[in-house]
Amino acid sequence: MKTENKFYLTAEGYLALENELNDLKLVKRPEVIKTLKEARAMGDLSENADYDAARNDQAQLEARIKELEYQLEHAEIVDKKNSDEVHIGSTVTIAYDEDDEETYQIVGSMEADPFNNKISNESPIGVAVLGHKVGDVIKVESPNGAYEVTLKSIN
Repeated sequence: MKTENKFYLTAEGYLALENELNDLKLVKRPEVIKTLKEARAMGDLSENADYDAARNDQAQLEARIKELEYQLEHAEIVDKKNSDEVHIGSTVTIAYDEDDEETYQIVGSMEADPFNNKISNESPIGVAVLGHKVGDVIKVESPNGAYEVTLKSIN
């Protein structure tokens, strides 16, 4: 029995992937086809660097389109239901100690963007906080060793 990959996405993340796919299909693909036709019209294809570059661009574009189609087909949109427990889509504030708090949104691995405080449900903090409630002291297992955080808020 084959198990399919599931990609957990917030509604915003799903929409962003859909928008990228539409842009690639409706804008970028026609541009690449036009460039390819122009390069082909230049003559000898065996020594045509423009043609080779256009074919490479086309291959990369088609690969990205296939990847996005697969991800969207296997995506599971998580509902930002109001809950007193942390789930994918929750925005949480955790305290490392009294003077050090951070706020993160827990997202699926495809949406993770640590520079914008979006952390994956598969990251050490993401795994640790899922299912917990405000006030819980949570042990986080990380590659650098375990540490504790306190869950301050859930939105």
